[in-house]
Amino acid sequence: MPQSKLASTKRMRILFTFFTIIYAVVALRSFAAQSQRAIPATPRQIVVGYFRGNSMRSQFFLKDLISRGTISVLDQINYSQVNIRDARCVVADPDSDLSFSFSAENSVDGTADKPSMPLRGNFHQIQELKRLYPRIKVLVSIEGTPDVFVKAAQPENRVAFVTSCVQQFIQGKLADGINISSLFDGIDVDWEYPEETDKLNFIALLAEFRRQLDVAGTSHLLTVAMGTTRNAYQHLDMAAVARYADQVGIMNYDYAGPWSKKTGLVAPLYHVPGNPEIDGDVDATLFNYQQAGVPISHMLMGMPFYGYSWNRVAADNHGLFQLGEPVRADATYNSIAAITNKSTIYRDGKSQAPWLFDGNTFWTYDDELSIAAKVKYARDHGLMGIMIWELSGDTTDGKLLKAISTGLARHEETGSTGRTMP
Repeated sequence: MPQSKLASTKRMRILFTFFTIIYAVVALRSFAAQSQRAIPATPRQIVVGYFRGNSMRSQFFLKDLISRGTISVLDQINYSQVNIRDARCVVADPDSDLSFSFSAENSVDGTADKPSMPLRGNFHQIQELKRLYPRIKVLVSIEGTPDVFVKAAQPENRVAFVTSCVQQFIQGKLADGINISSLFDGIDVDWEYPEETDKLNFIALLAEFRRQLDVAGTSHLLTVAMGTTRNAYQHLDMAAVARYADQVGIMNYDYAGPWSKKTGLVAPLYHVPGNPEIDGDVDATLFNYQQAGVPISHMLMGMPFYGYSWNRVAADNHGLFQLGEPVRADATYNSIAAITNKSTIYRDGKSQAPWLFDGNTFWTYDDELSIAAKVKYARDHGLMGIMIWELSGDTTDGKLLKAISTGLARHEETGSTGRTMP
């Protein structure tokens, strides 16, 4: 009997253990299934392009984005620019923005502007664009010299300054007799750059923009454009910047340029051997911003659609990191692409950054291959997206925007730049 009881108890323990294991397996599978359902999909990267209001003077129009078949690549256009005068927002160029009459050929909807129309110019073209492509967000970019921002951000000016920006460009009181609401979906602040003494006023300015934009409507976006060197942001509370701003656009270009007699690469993705600048690349800058408190999912990687050149450059290292005579002007990618067959293209193997050198003249720029590498990086690292300066620099057939589209597998899909603040 004692053995039978022992055997029975043993069998009961075995059965109990068996059913416990079965229950645990089922529970784990259920939990795993729930966890898989709960994990969000990889965020869709957005594409933001700056459009300069004076681009019409170089014969580039919003209509061209449609004609080239690249408008579908863009999620957001930042219209450059709005100015600051006497601590108030003002239309930078009333002729280009409000009164220029577009021909049917250059108009977004193919209809010529009439002189009797109260609103013409680029702002009317934006109206037409948003009617045809309502998913595209259009922000107005506030730009100006540091001193005008410093004055506008002072405590005694701050509220009134932000109010002037919101009333004119969000509520749509553009000018006397011109009231167009819903023209702009938000405001981009491009203060280059707040100094140590400005750090508290900078954050307070963003907080006031956030407050007034939310009062005007919770869908309005607030974005900032930030520099690449540490002295542009290391003294700022970047975690606070990311809390107030929906997008932190990092201007990942001008790592080299005509302010130096030594050639370099304008926007290399990774550090290039021989580059004396330790943080002179996109990857290092994004890492530094993350360390400073900006979530990677809040960052826009800047991409240049332009380049720089030097003449009389030494032949060592195919002209890279050599002394020369800088040409103190940038050039569009479109113009650089047109001369590639007259020179030799060299390329950094890791970052795919190209440069041209013919034994005398050196050019640095981004092309389809380097853009593709950056798009892959943005996807792999979970960046919010890409920011382009600026759209007129592309080729007439839109090679760079199409390279971005291919890298993001857009295929005419639509998207949104909705609020991302926690």
